[in-house]
Amino acid sequence: MNYDLLVIGSGPGGYVAAIRAAQLGMNVAVVERESIGGICLNWGCIPTKSLLKSAQALEYAQHAADYGVSISGDVKADFEAMVTRSRDVAEGMSKGVQFLLKKNKIEVINGFGKLAGKNTVEVVEDGKTSSYTAKSIILATGARSKELSGIEQDGEKIIGYRQAMILPKQPESIVVVGSGAIGSEFAYFYHSIGTKVTLVEYMPTLVPNEDEEVAKTLERSFKKKKMKVHTNASVKSVDKSGDLCKVKVKTKKGEEVIEAEIVLSAVGITPNIENIGLEELGVELENGKIKVDDFYKTNVEGVYAIGDIVHGPALAHVASAEGITCVEKIAGLNPEPVDYGNIPGCTYTSPEVSSLGMSEKQAKEAGFEIKVGKFPYTASGKASAAGQKEGFIKLIFDSKYGELLGAHMIGGNVTEMIAELVVAKKLEITGHELIKSVHPHPTMSEAIMEAAAAAYDEVIHL
Repeated sequence: MNYDLLVIGSGPGGYVAAIRAAQLGMNVAVVERESIGGICLNWGCIPTKSLLKSAQALEYAQHAADYGVSISGDVKADFEAMVTRSRDVAEGMSKGVQFLLKKNKIEVINGFGKLAGKNTVEVVEDGKTSSYTAKSIILATGARSKELSGIEQDGEKIIGYRQAMILPKQPESIVVVGSGAIGSEFAYFYHSIGTKVTLVEYMPTLVPNEDEEVAKTLERSFKKKKMKVHTNASVKSVDKSGDLCKVKVKTKKGEEVIEAEIVLSAVGITPNIENIGLEELGVELENGKIKVDDFYKTNVEGVYAIGDIVHGPALAHVASAEGITCVEKIAGLNPEPVDYGNIPGCTYTSPEVSSLGMSEKQAKEAGFEIKVGKFPYTASGKASAAGQKEGFIKLIFDSKYGELLGAHMIGGNVTEMIAELVVAKKLEITGHELIKSVHPHPTMSEAIMEAAAAAYDEVIHL
């Protein structure tokens, strides 16, 4: 065998799995057809957060007077500079991962990799095919922007998230289809820098995977910012024959045509499972993804799969956790399966959104008797001082045992604060233990302690 482990894909699942395997003494190689770091580092998590930080900096400057700061002259977005900064940040992170792979003596094989027989991977680059063997193979090929019939992407007028990050100029108007994390973040970004944004969501609320109260709060915030939002709406067609796209949208009030320079399709993702040798080896699929066990082994001996191509939420941190768990099992360790009931989700709009576990509705439907504690940012001294009084913390506990069932947060810094509750849920901390864990003052994280106290009628500052 050439290697103990060969990983196809170098995203946050693939490169993390490779490094952990190297730490455990394996001889490892990674196959990558494009850029080290995959979509997350190059076209997803990292560059989008750079753009969003630029939008936030612009908003601070525009509202500097609210903080007693006087700025003379016009404050405006430099779209090209924002995009350049975003690409520089992504490139820096990709180089960082390249360094980590080299540091851990992991070989990088450039090209398109596919399964080609038992323990064998073929890699094609520039028309040349090379063959490699490994005791174990991990598929970590990720996903791409999903396309819907009637709004097929052409990369110019109808685009996906990749094009949305590198448009040659700022559009005057854009229709964003889909309000999950990707759609909502781009809608917020473009609206913040002065583009006229219309956000269209098929479901009754924005960010439809979030708690209903959180979703409604985000919708109110977007509308307060003068963003046009349609829920319970669908795009029927896009006529792109003229200078502007004519987007036919069916809403609760009937059909209307919205004109915009650009249509951004953000309706989800499609797993990259085509042409990677699954059919030839008989790798089993389930609901359009690769079927794996609790430790990511497929039905084919020696072949594993992680990340967006298997069950579970398509999130970078999930792929990383799956990669580590998979490799540790291959190495003969005894890892715990990933707990999909304790996965944090974050949306980096302003206000931010984060959550984990069950919503209030899901907890009731599961038969739990619950206690719900909610603490608004309007009662937080730190939030008031920061000028971020919009939002709240909502915690859901099992009445019988005091176990934390879910956490749903909207407001400043909540994408950082959610980690505390991930640990609390992992350790099965009760509501009372959370209340008695002294939190620093003044911080926004105090709101977690106060929300727990509210669930037990012990809240002080509300």
